Amino acid sequence: MLNYILKNVPVRTEKPRDHGLTMVMDKGLSVREIEDLLEVAGPHIDIVKLGWTTSYVTPNLSRKLKVYQDAGIPVYFGGTLFEAFIIRNQFDDYRRILDKYGMKHAEVSDGSIDIPHEEKCEYIRKLSEQVTVISEVGSKDAQKIFAPYKWIKLMKAELDAGSWKLIAESREGGNVGIYRESGEVREGLIDEILTEIPKDKIIWEAPQKDQQVWFIKLVGTNVNLGNIAPAEVIPLETIRLGLRGDTFNHFINSL
Repeated sequence: MLNYILKNVPVRTEKPRDHGLTMVMDKGLSVREIEDLLEVAGPHIDIVKLGWTTSYVTPNLSRKLKVYQDAGIPVYFGGTLFEAFIIRNQFDDYRRILDKYGMKHAEVSDGSIDIPHEEKCEYIRKLSEQVTVISEVGSKDAQKIFAPYKWIKLMKAELDAGSWKLIAESREGGNVGIYRESGEVREGLIDEILTEIPKDKIIWEAPQKDQQVWFIKLVGTNVNLGNIAPAEVIPLETIRLGLRGDTFNHFINSL
């Protein structure tokens, strides 16, 4: 619900949405902080990631998950937790953990460890029989720079294996993967990916405001964006709607 009428505002998809997603990174919010966040920003949050392996050390994890779930907001464990189980040969234990906590989504990634890609796709296939799979493409190692054709090849294979959405890696800092160390977007890489991969299938990790603005201007109001800090959910929604200086003229001129 919006508080008043403004003409010629970009049209957002409605929840539950398949695109135009805002994925929030929860790096250790308390139950009370989540309740406060949802009171203000709940209508604009589509899915929440409990960052990397924070769920392993979070007190009252079940209570925390229930707050999100009761609000109708899907939540999932970060891909690093998946990798932590895999490197220890505990895949079946990981699957049991998903069931134990009533998880409906899971992330499959290989940003911290090397997994042969066919093996990674097999994990996607197996998990997709149990939950909705989001797979992450790209490395957390700034020295590993993939050519565009390789990003496209990996993304296509993971979609074929059963991924619902693909996350384009940037870490929570937004300085690896699809970005240079400075945080600048690798524009040529993004352009090439979008020639082969449907835009609605990709969640672009974009923790920095300039990155969010860039993708909204390129793809549109309903681009999927991830790794959004809790305090940035409302600001991001105003950027999507052309109601912040960064996109104000962009949308006024196109409406």
